[in-house]
Amino acid sequence: MTKNLDLNGLQSIANKYDLFYIDLWGVIHNGINLHPEAIAALIELKKNNKMFVLLTNAPRPNETVRNFLYKMGMDKDLRKHVFTSGEAALNYLEKSLISKKFYHIGPPRDFDLFNLFEKNKCEDIIESEYLLCTGLFDEHDKDLIYYKKLFEKHINKKMICTNPDLIVDRGEVRELCAGSVAMVFEKMGGEVVYFGKPHPEVYNQSIDNNDKKILAIGDNLNTDIRGANLLNYDSLLISNGIHKDEIKKKGIQNVAKEYEVIVNYIQTDLKW
Repeated sequence: MTKNLDLNGLQSIANKYDLFYIDLWGVIHNGINLHPEAIAALIELKKNNKMFVLLTNAPRPNETVRNFLYKMGMDKDLRKHVFTSGEAALNYLEKSLISKKFYHIGPPRDFDLFNLFEKNKCEDIIESEYLLCTGLFDEHDKDLIYYKKLFEKHINKKMICTNPDLIVDRGEVRELCAGSVAMVFEKMGGEVVYFGKPHPEVYNQSIDNNDKKILAIGDNLNTDIRGANLLNYDSLLISNGIHKDEIKKKGIQNVAKEYEVIVNYIQTDLKW
C-alpha cells in the first residue's frame, strides 16, 4: 500500500534513510524555475546530515547541469551533489568508443557531451560506426516517423542513448526525449545501450551506495520508480509530474499496477 506524505512531509520518514537519490526535472524544477519547497527540503536534508544525489537523466556532463542550476538560482552547496546520465555515458564512451566515428542524434545544445572526441563526429550517418542519441533534432522534435526512416539502413549499428526518458514537461509543454527515439530504434531491431535511470550503472557511478538504506525520489514511474524497484530501494513518487493526469483519473494503485512498479510513498510536490 502506498503511503501519502502530503500531510506529514518528507521529514516524517527521512530518518529511516541514509542516502536519497532525488530527480531534478519534475521534482526540483520544471525546466524553467526551481520549486521553492523542494529546495527547502534539500536544505533540511543537509541540516540533518543526510546524503543525497541529484540524479538526472540529462544527456550532458555534470558540470553543465550544475551551471544550469546556478542560472536558476540554486546555492553552490546543493549543486555539488549532481550526477547525470550524460556523465555515465561519457565515462563509457571514453573507455570503449573514443576512437570510433559516430553520428549525433539530438540538438546542438548537447554538443558539450562529446567535446573531447568531436573530431569523430560524422555529418553523414552512412560514415558512422555507432549512433549517439542525446535527444531529438530541433527541426524534428515531434516527428518520430522521421527517425524510423533515418535508421532504416543502419539497424546493424549500436546506439548509445544518454537519456532513457520518453517524455518531459518543460513548464506546461510536454516534449519527447531521447528514450522515445531509442524505442523506435529498438522496435526496428536495433541494439541500444542505455545510460541513466532505471539502469543500475548510473546509481552505482554516482556515489558509494554500499550498505546504505536508500530512498529514490522522482516523478517518473518508468525511470525513477522502476530504477528503485530494480535496485531494491524504497521509492517516493512526486505525483504532480508527468503522471499527474493518470493518477487523478485512476488513482496511484491502478497506475502503479499498469506500469508494473511498487510505489512506497507518494507526495503531490516534494516538501519537507
